Amino acid sequence: MVHPLLIDTETLDQNLGREGLVLIDVRGKAAYAFGGHIPGAVHATWHEFSDPDATAKGLLDPNPARMEQKIRALGINNGSDVVIYSNPFDNWGDEGRMFWMLEYLGCTRLRILDGGWVKWVGEKRRYDHGTVTPKPGDFRVSVNLDVMVFKEELKKLVKRPHPESYILDARSLEEYAGKEVSGIPRPGHIPSAITVPWNGFLNPDATVKDLEVIKANLEERGLHQSHELICYCTGGVRSAWLYFVLKLAGYTKARNYAGSWWEWSRDFAAPVESDVKLLHKVSGHDEARPS
Repeated sequence: MVHPLLIDTETLDQNLGREGLVLIDVRGKAAYAFGGHIPGAVHATWHEFSDPDATAKGLLDPNPARMEQKIRALGINNGSDVVIYSNPFDNWGDEGRMFWMLEYLGCTRLRILDGGWVKWVGEKRRYDHGTVTPKPGDFRVSVNLDVMVFKEELKKLVKRPHPESYILDARSLEEYAGKEVSGIPRPGHIPSAITVPWNGFLNPDATVKDLEVIKANLEERGLHQSHELICYCTGGVRSAWLYFVLKLAGYTKARNYAGSWWEWSRDFAAPVESDVKLLHKVSGHDEARPS
């Protein structure tokens, strides 16, 4: 049985062209236009919805009217069934970021294609080239603050005991421990955060792992469905994928911090911790890239 927040390739294939279905390809523009895309898919990336005036790249555009117009340009109405896909092995959880962002802005009928482009082409399903320009939709933004965390709220949280809330760092173990990353003012992690790397939840065919396996993994880390879970990474992308996985696993109190380490590390009033011993232990691993 497929989770209601996922759609399998066969079901999507059978529904291509159905009225009310909007398919969003969140890969790079060249991959979409020249490498092929699922028939009817429109293209968008999370960057297009970021605050154009912010230094921290992950922050959302604070202008709801501008966001509304961009969503309408994708052909989305308030009643649209929206399916998002990417290449899960060639991004930073971008499909999760688009899912979380649209949910924050009031979309309620959202799913992600399980296995994404990897599984679709692996099964030799049909695809098109070029770009798709849909008829504009009439979507109206209705902000859902329940899925968002802002910096000042998080700063207050870390100043007190918070056994009811867990802060989850979705970055690599090296970044969490304090690895220097180009363009980031301060390395380390938010105090009390636990490491839950974003990239441990997929099967070899790019589908999401069995949910019972995921739940067991999260429970081993002390995370229970009664807890509030706050996700962050470098720019709110990997953490948005973790947010989506948490929702799949039944964690209804998950939220994402869009500014994440890009914003947090630039505020020298925001506390930072490092783990020198852990960094030394894992320092032989691959270079980390911020996202």
